[in-house]
Amino acid sequence: MPFRQRVARHFVDSLSPTTPYLSYHDIMLTGDDIKALRSDWLTDSNIAFWEEWLEREILPKYPRARIVLLRPSMTFLLMQAVDVKSIGSALPDFSKTTHIFLPINDARDGGSADGGTHWSLLLVSVIDKVAFHYDSLGGANCYEAQKCADRLSKILGIPLKFTQMEDCPQQENSSDCGVFVCILMRHLLIKRLLNANYNEKVSMSMAGKVIDSHGGRKEMLKIIESLRKEGERRRSASPYANSDTPPRIE
Repeated sequence: MPFRQRVARHFVDSLSPTTPYLSYHDIMLTGDDIKALRSDWLTDSNIAFWEEWLEREILPKYPRARIVLLRPSMTFLLMQAVDVKSIGSALPDFSKTTHIFLPINDARDGGSADGGTHWSLLLVSVIDKVAFHYDSLGGANCYEAQKCADRLSKILGIPLKFTQMEDCPQQENSSDCGVFVCILMRHLLIKRLLNANYNEKVSMSMAGKVIDSHGGRKEMLKIIESLRKEGERRRSASPYANSDTPPRIE
């Protein structure tokens, strides 16, 4: 392992769980989030960061795209609200949206958005009125995903056909579900939606797709470390820099 990587890893290991590590636009990553990303079950903030990064770095290259990446906290709000329509103002404006990505968590505790045990991905094609569910652990989150689709249909004011994607790649352990969600999200976003030809029928099947969860974790950590390095550079160049605040990109 190169010296710089060893130093960075030692620094992360020495962080307390709540120590801020990187502030990236609207997302704050802590030492706990970084440690989880290396080898554990992904946190709410890990997945929110990935969505923020896709929105900031990928979607602007496609100005005509009308795709929403709903954060885990918003999906959780949608699932927990007693009156679904009462939370409409807290959600994005879906009036011109073609597709919505929703990370699904099986948390039943209303006080914790990432307190469950499994992540899966719901991709709603508003234009086709279909909700595609990708679950890397069989149908473990089928109930939650279908409930989420039913609730979102009320917000959108249209019926949604729920489709469990049986050909979704499957994880081989108990901790990679969140990584699968992130990799599948990017693949579906870029390869299937953003690069599709006009009027082309796009297949949502993941048959034959291989997920390298270890490589996915390394890539996400590399992106975070690159952003942190840039944040440190900006902080050191600012006359108003405060070493007590985390490196920030905004």
